[in-house]
Amino acid sequence: MPQFFEIRDPIHGFVKITEWERDIINQPAFQRLRRIKQLAWTDMTYPGATHSRFEHSLGVMHVVTMLFDSICERQHDFLSSRELRYTVGSLERLRCLVRLAALLHDIGHPPYSHAAEETFPIDPETNEPYPHEEYSAAIVKFELADVIENHPSNHFRFKVGDVTAFFTNGACRECLLWKDLLSSQMDGDRMDYLLRDSHHAGVNYGKYDLNRIVATIRLIERPDSDGYTMGIDEDGIHAAEGLILARYMMFTQLYFHKTRVIYDYHLVEALKEILTECGGHFPLPTSADDIKEYLKWDDWRVGGAISEGKGGTHGQILKNRHHFRLLHQTSEIPSIPELEDIDRLEGVLAPLGAIRKNAEKSWYKFKQLNDEILVLSNSGSARSSVLPLSVRSPVVQGLKSVNQSRIYVPIDKRDEAIEILKRQQGEGT
Repeated sequence: MPQFFEIRDPIHGFVKITEWERDIINQPAFQRLRRIKQLAWTDMTYPGATHSRFEHSLGVMHVVTMLFDSICERQHDFLSSRELRYTVGSLERLRCLVRLAALLHDIGHPPYSHAAEETFPIDPETNEPYPHEEYSAAIVKFELADVIENHPSNHFRFKVGDVTAFFTNGACRECLLWKDLLSSQMDGDRMDYLLRDSHHAGVNYGKYDLNRIVATIRLIERPDSDGYTMGIDEDGIHAAEGLILARYMMFTQLYFHKTRVIYDYHLVEALKEILTECGGHFPLPTSADDIKEYLKWDDWRVGGAISEGKGGTHGQILKNRHHFRLLHQTSEIPSIPELEDIDRLEGVLAPLGAIRKNAEKSWYKFKQLNDEILVLSNSGSARSSVLPLSVRSPVVQGLKSVNQSRIYVPIDKRDEAIEILKRQQGEGT
């Protein structure tokens, strides 16, 4: 019998891990996540939001396991059918693999998480910054290969590529069928971070009925193509709506909070100064040596550099909490006149050092059926009984994308900027 250990978690109670998973968790590359805050500088507004990527990674593994186990229990006959041909042994193997992928999917995050991704180097193939998933895959490949591939508990002979395929563009059969557990509109990642971020920030916006989603999740045959995807029974519609609404509320009230947004801006500008000797960006995710250098970067190192004055003007702003102040913002769904007004204001205030930050987000993807959460009618399991959540739910239909613009000004220019704003508004009446 495998040996299990328990880690007490504020969201899920006890999170069980195996000896193999514990050995992976104890690796320095994974322990680094203790020193990376989940929500960057959000604790400057919500003091309790000091939790880390470490606990979130454990939580994602736990939630993904709940979802996987529910599907296996409720759809055992379907999984063992002639078409899919899963056996008890193959499902045990898959469960282990999915847990490892969930545990390691965020191991590549930079200091202060998503906020610092603007300082990732450019991938020449896409002309975009490397995504953090590429760093996760590289860390698993260069730092964790031995503890994964050569561990005595690796009875399934996993290779690191089997794990990383779940959070990169892997094309293995298991990935195509099961990666929705990690990356979809109803995945274990967001199910954990909404509850966790809400708890630590001290707000209720991120709460939804996780247990109901677990009880109603299932594999559903795609109505427009061959293959399967994650969906829900009809009885889970309201729980799925709750998840989407929780995400909407968390973004508008917490992730896009006016102060949190400007702190992210100051962090990125300070990082550019701190990383000057490295070319202005973090090391590439393309070699073992670069990854070793990358792993030396965490919140502690960046915070120390800021304390030592290496972050330039914006580092001093962070250190002294003299962040730029919000002067003006549009509504969440701005009209054309609003956008024209803020365009003019941005130009007028530019000499004062004003900056504009845009908060853009879609809460639910409607464009492609493959992106939708599918709902299976209680009346049967035929393709004709499967419909997108956006068709079944008036709540989801009514959600609009946010595209809010904000103008911030340096604190010592605020009074002057307010007078300019008053004149602009007076001229517009």
